[in-house]
Amino acid sequence: MDRLDSIFSMQKGLAEMMNLDRYPKDAEGRVSALCTAIIHEAVELQRTTNWKWWKKPTQFDVDEAKEELIDIWHFVVQASLELNLTPDDILEEYKKKNQINRDRQKNGY
Repeated sequence: MDRLDSIFSMQKGLAEMMNLDRYPKDAEGRVSALCTAIIHEAVELQRTTNWKWWKKPTQFDVDEAKEELIDIWHFVVQASLELNLTPDDILEEYKKKNQINRDRQKNGY
């Protein structure tokens, strides 16, 4: 089992432990809820940085930032599961999108 397979397996196990009474019943609702969670976790990650130029900077806490980033990963992996994406599917989709982004950069995007 590779690393991404391991992450997917752990996420499936975690989801099986959760009380999902309030989790949306349809795929679109679940993906929407996960997007909301990802956005809020991204804000929590941003709060670990000194993005407020008007405020006295503080020491950047790398460990706290990593924790927030992993929270995002949990929700991204769950969204992948909701969309029936396997680790192999993700690799293939990533390769396609990566090539599009490279082409865009070459063409002055």
